[in-house]
This record gives sequence, structure tokens and C-alpha cells, in this order.
Amino acid sequence: MFDQNIAALIFIALVAVIIYRAWHSVPQGQQWTVERWGRFTRVLKPGFNLIVPFVDKIGRRQIVMEQVLDVEPQEVISADNAMVTTDAVCFFQVIDPIKASYEVNDLPRAMQNLVMTNIRAVLGSMELDAMLSNRDVINTALLTKVDEATNPWGVKVTRIEIRDITPPRDLVDAMANQMKAEREKRAQILRAEGERESAIKVAEGQKRAQILDAEGMREAAFLEAEAREREAEAEAKATALVSEAIANGNPQAINYFVAQKYVDALGQLAASQNSKVVLMPLEASDVIGSIAGIKELVESAKSPAV
Repeated sequence: MFDQNIAALIFIALVAVIIYRAWHSVPQGQQWTVERWGRFTRVLKPGFNLIVPFVDKIGRRQIVMEQVLDVEPQEVISADNAMVTTDAVCFFQVIDPIKASYEVNDLPRAMQNLVMTNIRAVLGSMELDAMLSNRDVINTALLTKVDEATNPWGVKVTRIEIRDITPPRDLVDAMANQMKAEREKRAQILRAEGERESAIKVAEGQKRAQILDAEGMREAAFLEAEAREREAEAEAKATALVSEAIANGNPQAINYFVAQKYVDALGQLAASQNSKVVLMPLEASDVIGSIAGIKELVESAKSPAV
């Protein structure tokens, strides 16, 4: 009876061990390989899976979700011999668990070395200014190279980001001084251009004002000449009429003409602001006589012709 109980316990323990070795639960986001006598046979998907106990065993456990690889900082020498420290991060995903398990040994370590090598290659071919100002170009070049290299491993590299590029302290100070000098240079250039534009605008304004003044003077001179011309024409016409009247035997016309001239001259003397005393010429009596002539002329014009 005792032996039977021991045998039963051994049988139960053996069954438990067999079940334990045969039953496997694969988490979501992972795929496990199965090896039989050391050789790959199949892949276990997420969920409940059974294998042959003591014959099959779990080989590699691959995470098929996107993973992050933190690339260790390293020093890189640029094309113009400037040493910088770079820090990067790589995102990748295992798309073929079989290749990722058996085509490369220690996948994370292999990928880290591969990324670091390509960072040195890409950044080492660029000058410092281009290195600091073309981060997207660097990321794209690294992604293309690393993704192509990891394709035989069943890995898809989705993104590589250069988190930081740090030049030495003395180089940073030199760059800051250079940037300050460049900004001061641009400020001086802009100030000089502004002063030049201002001087040009002022000169153009003065030129325009002089042109307008000259045009105004020319127009005024033209109008004045035209006025004198018309005045001369009127004077000549009046003279002609007086001459015609004299030729027709009317001497009063010349008295009217001379009296008008005297009246105009006296009006100009009286209109002068500096003349408080008006000196009448000796011929003033003639003016009075001329005015009397005008009166006679008007009266003769009013009387009917004989």
C-alpha cells in the first residue's frame, strides 16, 4: 500500500512537470522561438501554446513592439577637426523574430555599435557649422544607413534622433563671440543702409522742391510776360486810337492821354508807404489843365455833332 502511494505521488509529480514543461503563455507583444534538439522549429504567438516536453524548448524571446535604444554618448571629430560629443536615441522594431534570433548575436549590443559607427561616419564627413545646423539631414542619413544594415537581422529602424551635439567649452565661447560679431556687423550694415536711404530721400525731396520752385518761377515769368505783352498791346491800341483822333482833328484826345499818364504817376507816388510828403512836379498845372481837357472831351462827346 505504501509503495502504491509513492508511485501515485511520483506519477502526479511527473504529470505536473510534463504539464509545466508543455504549457507556455506568451505575452502580447512578444514572439518566442521553439527549438528541438537545438534546432529552430516554430514560433509561438501571444497566448496559450503547447510544446513537446523534454524534446522542445523555448529558444529566443523576441519583443515585436517598437523599442527604444539609448545610444551611449561618444566623441566625434568633424571634417574641420572640431571635436564634439554626441548623444542619440534609436527606435526600432523586430519584424522577423526568426532572423532577429538567429542572424545576429546580442541584437541590442549589435545595433548600438552599428548606430555609433554610423554617427561617427556621418558627422565626421561634415563641418561643424553644417553639423549644428542640419540636424534633420543627419537623422535622415543615419536612418537610411542603419535601416539598410539591420534589414538582414529582421529589424526595421523607424527613427534615429541626435538628441545633442555638444562642442567643447572654448569652441562654444568662440562661436558665441563670432555670432556676436556677426550680429554687430549686420546691425552696422543695416544702420548704414538706413542712413543712405534717408540721405537719398532727403536729396530727392530737395531736388523735387527745386524743380517745383523753378517750374513755379518759369510759370510766373511766363504769366508776367504775357501780362506785359497784353498791357503793351492795350497801350499800343490806345496810342493808335489817340493818334487817329488827333489825325481826325480832335486835340482833346492827346490831353486825355497825357492826363491819364499824370494821374497814374500821381497815384503811384501817393501809394508809396515811405512817402509822407508828396512833391508835386512843376508840370502839375499841366495835369490840371489836362483834367480840364478831359472834362471838355467828355462834354464834347455828350453834345450832339454839328
